[in-house]
Amino acid sequence: MLTNLGLVAFYGDEAIRALVALEMQISGNLVTPTMFGELYYNKPPLYNWILLAVFELTGRNDEFICRLVTVFFLLVYAGSVFYFFRKLYNADPAVTSFPQPPPVREGAAAHESHEKEPTNLLPRRESGGGKHSALIALYSALALITCGRILFWDSMLGLIDMCFSWVMFLLFMVIYTNGEKQAFGKLFAWAYFLAAIGYLLKGLPAVAFLGITLLTYFIWQKKTRLLFSRMHVAGGLIFIFFVGGYYFLYAQENSLSEILETVFHESAKRTFVEYGIGKTLLHLATFPFEMWYHFLPWTLLFICFLQKNILEKITENKFITWNLLVFTTTILPYWSSVEVYPRYLLMHVPLIFSALFYIYLKNKKENGWQAKTVEIIFLCAICLTIVLVLIPIKWEAAKSISFLVLKSTGPAITLAFLAYLFWKWKHQRMLVLALVLLTVRLAFDFFILPTRINVECSTEVRRTTQEAVDFAGETPVYIYKGSLGFQPLTGYYFTRKTGKILEITGQDEIGDSYYLVHPGNYNARIFKKHKTVKINWKCSDLWLMGKRSAPK
Repeated sequence: MLTNLGLVAFYGDEAIRALVALEMQISGNLVTPTMFGELYYNKPPLYNWILLAVFELTGRNDEFICRLVTVFFLLVYAGSVFYFFRKLYNADPAVTSFPQPPPVREGAAAHESHEKEPTNLLPRRESGGGKHSALIALYSALALITCGRILFWDSMLGLIDMCFSWVMFLLFMVIYTNGEKQAFGKLFAWAYFLAAIGYLLKGLPAVAFLGITLLTYFIWQKKTRLLFSRMHVAGGLIFIFFVGGYYFLYAQENSLSEILETVFHESAKRTFVEYGIGKTLLHLATFPFEMWYHFLPWTLLFICFLQKNILEKITENKFITWNLLVFTTTILPYWSSVEVYPRYLLMHVPLIFSALFYIYLKNKKENGWQAKTVEIIFLCAICLTIVLVLIPIKWEAAKSISFLVLKSTGPAITLAFLAYLFWKWKHQRMLVLALVLLTVRLAFDFFILPTRINVECSTEVRRTTQEAVDFAGETPVYIYKGSLGFQPLTGYYFTRKTGKILEITGQDEIGDSYYLVHPGNYNARIFKKHKTVKINWKCSDLWLMGKRSAPK
C-alpha cells in the first residue's frame, strides 16, 4: 500500500483537498475554507482539519502524506468490517439456536428416546456460527482492501471518500446493532452523531444516508412509531449541536446564504435535473454492470447466487438480510444520478460482499457447481497474473527501473507458489486469492506507477510550477484575473513550494510582481513572458509574465 505511494503527482480532486488544507495552515483560519484566497464552499471543513492535523504532526504536506491518510482510513474501515461482521453475523439467533429439549415419554419408550438424544447441549452452529462468522468477516475485510477499484485506484488517492464511506458504514452498523438490542436511545444518538461527522466531511449525502437507513430499519421492523419519539428528537439535537455549531462560528466571519446554496447544488447537480431524461435512462440501464466491473474479482462470486432457492437462503440470516436491504435502499439515489463515480459507493461494498461470501460458503459446503466454477475462474486468473508480472522484463518503458529482473521474477515466483496453495488449500482459497491480489498490487507499484510519471500531464504541471517558483525567487506571484480558472493542481504546487497563498488579482501591476496569465484570454502584450507553466486542463499553457525584467 505504501510502495511508491507519493511518486505520481496529484490527480484532480486530490489537489483541492490538499490546497484547501494548506491554505488553512498558512492563514491560520480553521473556520473558513479558502482556495486561491477566496471562499471555498463545495465541501465542509472536517477532512481539511484531518489533513491539517497530519501536516502539523509530520511536518510534511506532500503527495505521500495526503495519500497516507487514505490508506489509514482504509485499514481502519477494514478493521471495522471484521469487527462488526464477526460479532453481528455470529449473533443471529437463526444460526446459533439451542436445540429444543426432547419430549417427555413414559416407560421403555421414554428410556429409549432419552438414550438417542444428543448429550451436547452447547449452541448448535450450522451455516453461520463460529467458524463461518470469522471467515465471512475476514473475507469481507480483505475483499474491501483488494477489490479492483480500491486496490488499483482509490487506495492511492488523497480523497475524502474512504473516510466518509467508513463513517457511513458505521452508521449502518450502529442502527442495526442497537436496534436489535432494543437500545433505541443509543441508536438515535449514535446515528445522528455519525451523520453529523459525515455531513462535516461531505455535506448532504450523509443526511440522505441517515434518513433512508432509519426508514429502512424501522419499516422493516414495523416500529415506525419510534421515528416520532422523544429519543429521535434528542438524536436530532446532537446533529444540530455539531453541524449548527460549526455554521454558527462560520456566520461570525461570513454570510451563510451562499454556502448553503452551494451545499444543495453539490447534491442536485448529478441528477436528471442537470443531465436530462435521456442520459438518466441510459445510466439506469448500465449502472449495475459498471459497478459490478469496478469491484472485480470478488463480484464474480455472484455466480453463487444462481440458485432456485437463493432468497430463502439469504433470509435465513437476519444480518445478511439487513445488509442487502440497506444496500438496496441506500444505493437508489446513486443509481438514479448520472454523474456517479465508483468511489461514491465504497460504503456499500462490504454490505454486498458479506452476502456474496455467505452464499459462497453455503454453496461450497453443499458442493455446488457455482462455487466450483468461481474457483476455477480464479485459479485461471492467478495463472495469468504469473505471466503478466513477467512482461516488464521486455517492456521498453520499464527499462530504467532499478532491479527490474528481481522486481519482476520475485512476484512471479510468489504468485506461482500461491497458485499451488490455491489448488491444495481447498478451504482457504479466498484467503489465498487476497494474497495474490496484494502481490499483484506490489508489482503494480514497481512498474506501473514509475512509468505513469512519463505520460501524466500532472508531472509536467509539478515540474513547470516548481521551475517557475525557482525563477521568481522571493518576488510575489499572482493569478491574473481568471487565467487559472479552476485548476487547483497548479495552485497547490505553487503554494506548497512558496509557503504563500497564490491569490487572484485584477490589477495590471502590483509593485515588483509576476503574474500567471492565460495568453488566449487576456492581452499578454502588456507583460513580458519569462516562463511557461502547464495546467492540467487539456495540458495547456499559462505564461509566467511580468512588466519588469527577471531578478538576477
